[in-house]
This record gives sequence, C-alpha cells and structure tokens, in this order.
Amino acid sequence: MMGCFQSKTAHLASPDKEAPEAKPDLGEVEGEGEGEEGEEEQVPAFKEFVLADLRAATNGFSSELIVSESGDKAPNVVYRGRLKNNRLVAIKRFSRQSWPDPHQFVTEAAGLGNVRHKRLVNLIGCCAEGDERLLVAQYMPNDTLSKHLFHWDKQPLPWEMRVRVSYYIAQALDHCNSQNRKLYHDLNAYRVLFDEDGDPRLSSFGLMKNSRDGKSYSTNLAYTPPEFLRTGRVIPESVIYSYGTVLLDLLSGKHIPPSHALDVIRGKNLLLLMDSSLEGQYANEDATQLVELASKCLQYEAKDRPDVKFLLSAVAPLQKQTEVASHVLMGLSKAPVVLPTMLSSLGKACARMDLTAVHDILLKTGYKDEEGAENELSFQEWTQQVQDMLNTKKFGDIAFRDKDFKNAIEYYSKLVSMMSVPSGTVFVRRALSYLMIEQAELALRDAMQAQVCLPEWPTAFYMQALALNKLGMETDAQDMLNDGASFEAKKQNSWRI
Repeated sequence: MMGCFQSKTAHLASPDKEAPEAKPDLGEVEGEGEGEEGEEEQVPAFKEFVLADLRAATNGFSSELIVSESGDKAPNVVYRGRLKNNRLVAIKRFSRQSWPDPHQFVTEAAGLGNVRHKRLVNLIGCCAEGDERLLVAQYMPNDTLSKHLFHWDKQPLPWEMRVRVSYYIAQALDHCNSQNRKLYHDLNAYRVLFDEDGDPRLSSFGLMKNSRDGKSYSTNLAYTPPEFLRTGRVIPESVIYSYGTVLLDLLSGKHIPPSHALDVIRGKNLLLLMDSSLEGQYANEDATQLVELASKCLQYEAKDRPDVKFLLSAVAPLQKQTEVASHVLMGLSKAPVVLPTMLSSLGKACARMDLTAVHDILLKTGYKDEEGAENELSFQEWTQQVQDMLNTKKFGDIAFRDKDFKNAIEYYSKLVSMMSVPSGTVFVRRALSYLMIEQAELALRDAMQAQVCLPEWPTAFYMQALALNKLGMETDAQDMLNDGASFEAKKQNSWRI
C-alpha cells in the first residue's frame, strides 16, 4: 500500500499508519517582514519566480482570474493566483514595452520588495522571462476602496471606516517616504485594497513606475495633478494632490472633479459635498476638518500643499473608534478565502455540500481516475476468489447507482476486506454513501483512505472537505478545498505541457 500523504485532519484517528512528513518546498518558505513600530508580519521573502509557476498559479493567465476592480488596463492587468504552497497572490502583468530591459525590471522590483509595511500590499516576488514582466504581491480578498465606495452591495462604507482609510493611506505614504520612495503613481480608490481583516492597504504596484509607457496617471484629466499636465513629470507633491482626490471620494461617495469640489468648499456649502448616506454618523466639525484638509491637498501650486506628516497629524484626531476591528465596522465575514474558479465541478459541489450533485459526478467519473494504478481490479490469474471480488464490486456499484446506500456500504465493505490493494474510488463511493445516511465521521475516514491510495487525487481532498463541513469543521474543510484545487491546477498544467 502506498504511504499516506500528510493530512490536515491527522488529529482524527485513521486506521492507516502515517508515512514521514513531506519536505517543504524550499522555494516557498516564508520570511518575515516588519510592520509599524516593530510589529512583525509574516510575509514571504522576496524572490524571483519561474514563469511556469506563475502560469500554473493563474491557470495559464486565465481571463476568469483577472481582477476586474484593479483599475489597470490591458496589457497591464492583475490576476488572482494560487502558488504551489496554496498561498493566494495578486500577479500584475506588464507589457514588455513598459520594461524592455529585464534586468532593470528585476532590480526595480527587488528594491520595492524591501519596502515592507503592514499598511502596504507587500511585494513578494517578480518574474522577467522572455516577453513577460510580472510582479507578485500579497492577495487582498476584500475588494478595493472603489468597490466599497461606489459599487457597494449591503451597506455604504461607514464614516469611521472612511476616516481610517484616510489615516492608513497616510501611514503607508509616510513609510514610503522614510524609505526614499516619495513617488506614487496614480493614487486613487482602485489602489486601496482591503485585507482579510478588513484593514485598508495601499497597493505596492503604484510604486513601480511604467518606465516606457509614460502613463503615470489615469486618462481622466480632471483628477490629474496640474504639474503633471504641464511637465509630464511626477513629483512628491503630486502624490499629495492625488491623496486629496481620494479624500473627496471618501467624503462624497462619488467622483467629484477637484475644481468643482473647491468651488463648493469656497462657497461653504459643505453639505453639498458630503455623502448623504453618512447622515448622523459624524460630527460637523470633524467633516469640516477633513474637507479643509482635502482643500489644502488640492492646491494648484505644488508648494502650497502640505507634506505627509501634516496629513497624519490632521487625520489622527478624527479617529473615534480605533478599538473596533475594521471587518466589524465594514460588516465583513472573516471566512477563509477560496478562488471558486480554481475548483472543478466536483470541488464546487463539495463546497456547497450538494450530495446529489456529488453522486452524479462520481457516477460519471467511474473508476477512470485509477487507470494505470496498481490495484486489485487488474488480475493476472482468474480465480474463483477474483470472480467473487468482481461480483461484489458489481453489486456495490449497482447499489450505489440506484442510491441504495446501505447496501452499497455493505458490498463495498466486503470488497475492501477482500482486496490487498484497496481502490480509492471504492473508498470515495463508500464515503458518500456514509454521508447519505448521516455518518460523517466514517465518511471522513474513507475519504482519508482514498488519499492514502492516491495521494494527489483532488477527489479525495474534496470528499474530505465535504465530510469536514458536515462535521462543522469549516476551517479544516476550507483547507481541504484549497488542497484539492491546488492539485487540480497542477494536473491541468501537466496536461498543457
């Protein structure tokens, strides 16, 4: 019998002995980055990735995995992806024209990889092979500021969260300044993303200039710093101007051209500027201070704008609920993240605990996933014992097909006792049969046994996820779904090669 692949459900007793733990992939070992005030955050050490790994992570740069709310236009698009160690990442794909020199690209990316902070979406790697220029960053699962301000589904972004966004962005810019990274390209509501805790972070992609395309700012001239329109150059004060436009977004909940906003501010008609959904959430003096700060940032002459330290000192006193977690303020769930597009139809059925759909898929799949594997269903000698085994399998399969799950369990149990090398498919079918009669723990053990038979079989992981969900172990179930999706992607990539 093949050795058992290390399982995250090892705390549940398994009748099979465990083999030694698999060695870690040294290319994916995590390093540590430092956050503010010496706080440490687990961030992988910056590395150069092999193109094949990033292609596999994105299912061949599938259009289904393009992050639509990135604010970037082709060919500079951002993909969601999953590395071999199951880490979710964001992968930005530049055009070669932006960075014709691969060494310059890697050097610039590696420099940015050292600018680590808990208010930044940190870079963890890059790739420059052939025509490809790719940046790899932490994945932020809770969308962009643009989505939460302009396209919200359940609730508008609360006032306190808008103040927190403005403060955290200022912290990120202050850290960048301290690292001599004073230029940030096209700061806008797309560049602010929310992590798994609901905390806003500033994308590191904006620190990476597009060296040849000259598109440091969006095509909307109304939001472009005046000096960039005059000279085509970005200066540190340009970043302050862009910060002012983000403050306008936060205050109004919509895109307001700075020139119009300044007219409103000069006319002292602040209520015309404020998002009506925020009524009753803020003190008028706090709103006035934030409006006045936006006005200072949007001054036509760069020299008249404040510096980043002033932004911090102006916004800090406006925070009134610092003890409340961001995900609570935003009404976000902290459920583990999975990329549904990375799951097969079986994985999706297991994720939603649709036993009928799982049954249909297992029937269609049959035993084809074990073709070529050494098992007791291929014989050199046709004996009476073998004939009995084949008949037992046949009766078990008929009972399983007809949804006679108690008899299916009886026949498959007999078959398992007869076979010296068990079949993963038999264990999976018996696992589903146990689930159908509400014996989830026995189902989990069978799914684990299927993994023993076929250590990289996605079906075994998906069935474990299904059983774990039935047992109320949602976190472990999510881990199993992620593992199944990882092996699914690995199998699909090997087919392409």
